[in-house]
Amino acid sequence: MNAINRTMLKLSACVLLIGFIASCTSTTVDEFRQGETGIESDESVVILGRRQASDYETRSEFVECVGDRMQRGDNAISVVPEQVFIDAMFPWFEPRTAPLRTRDLEQLMAEDVVARKMNDFGIRYIVWVDGFTETSGRSGSISCTVGPGGGGCFGFGTWEDDANFDARVWDVGSLRNVGTINADATGQSYLPALVVPIPLIARVEANACSRLATQLKGFVNGS
Repeated sequence: MNAINRTMLKLSACVLLIGFIASCTSTTVDEFRQGETGIESDESVVILGRRQASDYETRSEFVECVGDRMQRGDNAISVVPEQVFIDAMFPWFEPRTAPLRTRDLEQLMAEDVVARKMNDFGIRYIVWVDGFTETSGRSGSISCTVGPGGGGCFGFGTWEDDANFDARVWDVGSLRNVGTINADATGQSYLPALVVPIPLIARVEANACSRLATQLKGFVNGS
């Protein structure tokens, strides 16, 4: 094996090692229960993203991810799609008019049309998801060159991703906030460049979605 092949082998091994590290994230889930829960087979949950903040919005893709996972596996729960619910309940759950507190929901439920549509969907719980993913600690550099014989990029970059999401569970039957669940996932992402940049992304948001959905499913089922 010549020196070039040995060098490429070492570089490939480094990339694989970095890829393994990048795939590992640290996820913490905290639950605060304020009331008893449980759900019947003919009842549903709707998961909504908070979007009243001026500096960020809870991504609809994350809300959809949580809902999809809650409908899978053992003790699956019926979840009404966010946009279907918002469209049917227009304008009461638009970002500017959505209830911020359970007493706001109580006032809404006094409207016959709102109560009727809630009943049509079979909504037992409204889950408000609030949060975002933040990138910090960027370091390293990558340079790219183009010449008569071709081009390529060389260098190394890294950064930290932190996904933090809260889920507040409102019981539509009792008009109470029955609990809050927080999921916080952190991980290091890497971008090695050996001719071609190879992004190795820590899947913090996917991990936060999975853990939050699992905890929510158990919470709503009363376990």
